[in-house]
Amino acid sequence: MELANRDKPISDKSSSQLKLLEDGNLVLFDSSKTRIWSTNLTSITLNSTEAVLLDSGNLVLRHKLNSSAFIWQSFDHQTNTWLPGGKLGLNKLTNTSQMLTSWKNSEDPAMGIFSCELDPAGSSQYFLLWNSSQRYWTSGSWNGHIFSLVPEMEGNNYFYYSYVSNQNESYFTYNVYNTSIITRFLMDVTGQVKQLLWLDGVGWNLFWSQPKQICDVYALCGAFSTCNEQNIHFCECLQGFTPHSTADYYNLSDWSGGCVRRTPLHCVNNVSMNGGKDGFLAMANMSLPINPQSLAVESAQACELACLNNCSCTAYAYDGGCSVWKGDLLNLQQLSEGDGGGGNLYLKLAASELSKSGGKKKRPITGVIVGVISGVVVLLLLGSVLVLFWRRRRRNVFGPSNQIQDSLVQFSYRDLQIATKNFSEQVGRGGFGCVFKGTLPGLTLVAVKKLEGFSQGEKQFRSEVSTIGMIQHINLVRLRGFCCQGTKRLLVYDFMPKGSLDSHLFHDKKDFEIIDWKTRYQIALGTARGLTYLHEKCRDCIIHCDIKPENILLDAEFCPMVADFGMAKLVGREFSRVLTSMRGTFGYLAPEWISGVAITAKADVYSYGMMLFELISGRRNSNQRGDLKVRYFPTWAAKKISENREVISLLDYRLEGNVDHAELTRACRVACWCIQDDEVHRPSMGLVVQMLEGVMDVNPPPLPRTLQTFAEINEDAFKSSSIWGLQTHISQAKSTTSSTISMT
Repeated sequence: MELANRDKPISDKSSSQLKLLEDGNLVLFDSSKTRIWSTNLTSITLNSTEAVLLDSGNLVLRHKLNSSAFIWQSFDHQTNTWLPGGKLGLNKLTNTSQMLTSWKNSEDPAMGIFSCELDPAGSSQYFLLWNSSQRYWTSGSWNGHIFSLVPEMEGNNYFYYSYVSNQNESYFTYNVYNTSIITRFLMDVTGQVKQLLWLDGVGWNLFWSQPKQICDVYALCGAFSTCNEQNIHFCECLQGFTPHSTADYYNLSDWSGGCVRRTPLHCVNNVSMNGGKDGFLAMANMSLPINPQSLAVESAQACELACLNNCSCTAYAYDGGCSVWKGDLLNLQQLSEGDGGGGNLYLKLAASELSKSGGKKKRPITGVIVGVISGVVVLLLLGSVLVLFWRRRRRNVFGPSNQIQDSLVQFSYRDLQIATKNFSEQVGRGGFGCVFKGTLPGLTLVAVKKLEGFSQGEKQFRSEVSTIGMIQHINLVRLRGFCCQGTKRLLVYDFMPKGSLDSHLFHDKKDFEIIDWKTRYQIALGTARGLTYLHEKCRDCIIHCDIKPENILLDAEFCPMVADFGMAKLVGREFSRVLTSMRGTFGYLAPEWISGVAITAKADVYSYGMMLFELISGRRNSNQRGDLKVRYFPTWAAKKISENREVISLLDYRLEGNVDHAELTRACRVACWCIQDDEVHRPSMGLVVQMLEGVMDVNPPPLPRTLQTFAEINEDAFKSSSIWGLQTHISQAKSTTSSTISMT
């Protein structure tokens, strides 16, 4: 949204007026007819201009006799929103930036503290800044195709970007392939940049955002406040502190004011009016504040004493070295158990606040020695009891009595920490979290997925996990157990030794085998059978929503297993946000994802078709050629298939033509049927299985109209190259060709 006079907006919108004066200026008057904003143009012939709001959202003043000559345009005055066709860059003549600046809060359009600008030094990268000075995120440099640190741009189906640099200016602009798509790029009050898509009946839907983790935004929560991704408000005051402005903090998403002490410290002689002393609250597993100062002391007690005796010191930490903080504490984050990278922070509080801490305070060094001695004795006794308890509990959790066929095992978080060696061997990462290799007693290998980015209630989570646990099929990865402990959500699956399908298709490393055609065909068929079970054989239809090679796992015999099914049920309302932020997903999404209609199982069929093309070709549908020319493999493939031409040229060149030609033709036709624009014309997964099994004949499919919108294809370039590139279009044009699939 472009805003005029954003720091002093009009108070009464209904009685204000926007007028085009005879002198050619656009002027805004308030209710008292006072001029509060103007375009301030000079040297314009009277009555020679007109004001027009273009379809792009650009409000322009232009000559009546020359509509292409813009005298003034709103696109030159960006606020917090960047629309397609607008510029975001640097004017080299005036040395000024066209930058985006956030609103002050969710209701006040005044200048906020977060901004986005092109590097003033001249490099082709964007920075996000706090208070126009502190950089906390960069896009990485532009490589002519994507920003180096924004890999999710690869395979983007909706937008294309352009970079212009000359002696006068440097800037980026972007546009949509399909002009019916409504989108905006936003510098949000959260400090994130967000790309939003408008869905009819739904509203603005998040397409992607950066930084991905909101807690990575610099000083988002202000002073003496922690950031927590699982918190509904994200920010929370430290114990002993209260919001500087409660209304801003909780109602307007403006945490910049941070928090202030409820009770002042009593620094003089370290004694309060009632004889109590300032002390320290121990805060475990914290991402420590920025800007620490190091002190050359030899013990934790000396570090504590140094902070206690310094009126400016607000916290300290000791981990072999002493770090103290003076003044405001910024960028605090409470980490989850097992996340790593955290430490113990000791926060200085008044004595009265420490008494409210429920025994969590860290006492001043007086009495520490006595406490340590008595504590050691108690710990030795407790330690013996805990060892016996842990051994017994471990037997109960992992023992034969709990290994009941067809039932789920409930693990504790500690159990899975042990099984995965504290989550040290990561074997994969997706939109829902990281996957780690683990070993249970008896040398049973498992894959442990740590779910991220959702806050589903425990009761609902257990219910959905129980439902998914009952789903068993030879082509679905089996869920063995789960962990639901506090905010921690983990799933335990069978381990697949051959990894994911993408690792064998798209990597030329010696560690990965080149899969022959017979195996590929069985992978295509097995995957289709697994999806058929989810769509048609379960009590409730389960739509996967993210079919791609990364989610097809392979056992020791290369039998395919569909992974991550049921995640939509587990993630619930957060699913759309997680899905649209996943890397590598956009190239597989059906057109209806952005049209606002309800998603059906046919969305999985479309994704399966896209994946089947990659299984055939052995290359991503979405890769860029070295000469920067853009090519899209499914376009060329679908054209050859619809024209019933020879399809051997579509085959992965590494197979050297070793293929069953009938199976190749059948697979190519099935893939093309699956990616039809209108879901009505796509087969069900049950029909896909029958076609691949040869039970049904597959007629030559029509060329989807979406693919017809692409630029002319240079077939010779495809034939001579083993790498294809992508700059995808998504069109909402629906196929008007009715088609049939005949049964033998």
